[in-house]
Amino acid sequence: MRLATIRTGDTTTAARIIGDGRAVALGAEDVGAVLRTGAYEEGEEFTFAPADLAPVIPRPGKIICVGLNYAKHIAEMGHEQPDVPTLFIKFPEALIGAHDDAEVPDFNADALDFEGELAVIIGSRARHATDGAKHIAGYSVINDCSQREYQNRTKQWHQGKSLEKTAGFGPWLDTEWQPGPTITTTLNGEVMQHAPTDDLVFTPAKLVEFISHLYPLEPGDIIATGTPAGVGHARDPKRYLRDGDTVRVEIEGLGAIENTMRVY
Repeated sequence: MRLATIRTGDTTTAARIIGDGRAVALGAEDVGAVLRTGAYEEGEEFTFAPADLAPVIPRPGKIICVGLNYAKHIAEMGHEQPDVPTLFIKFPEALIGAHDDAEVPDFNADALDFEGELAVIIGSRARHATDGAKHIAGYSVINDCSQREYQNRTKQWHQGKSLEKTAGFGPWLDTEWQPGPTITTTLNGEVMQHAPTDDLVFTPAKLVEFISHLYPLEPGDIIATGTPAGVGHARDPKRYLRDGDTVRVEIEGLGAIENTMRVY
């Protein structure tokens, strides 16, 4: 089952996707509300355009990001493989829909980078979890868009990882898809990243277990599981995002997001 948050005029509705551009409205304002309440009522069928897709969960309680979780990316960034997950936080204001433009003021636009990632969406409360998989509602796609200059000013990454209106998130939550197929990130049609989604140092289940021993995870919380090799910052010469660049992140069998950078 695929669940999406779709813009309908001045508001949004949670919906079950039933085909290309076709959905059934659910009795909730977004997918987060569906997961929190565990109840919804199906309504009328309607059509939508790609631009109508809001972030799957517009206001998650927590967005926990994992750094250094693909071995080749760890090597290209010059780090040793970690013994425990490297975590940082992104705020909801960073999220945009699957086909929205990323909007960045020029004073923040000097070293923007793409990071295509698999997103885990929590379906039930996890505290001190020993079976992380049972708390996962499903998966989605996210771009952990990063401002490398700010990120590397200190040892704390957060300031370069949560710029407003930069992180595409969508197109939907898929409750049946499982890690394994490839993730591919393209920049203006050129392949930048390509890797299997199960080639992780820390699996989604293990991430749920580890994080839930730090603080509880609630329905609708997001874990961005890390990015594979190929980011612009690690290239020679470096390839940062410029005004008009389009980043597409696609996970085979799960879906794709495509966002164009707009610098103002």
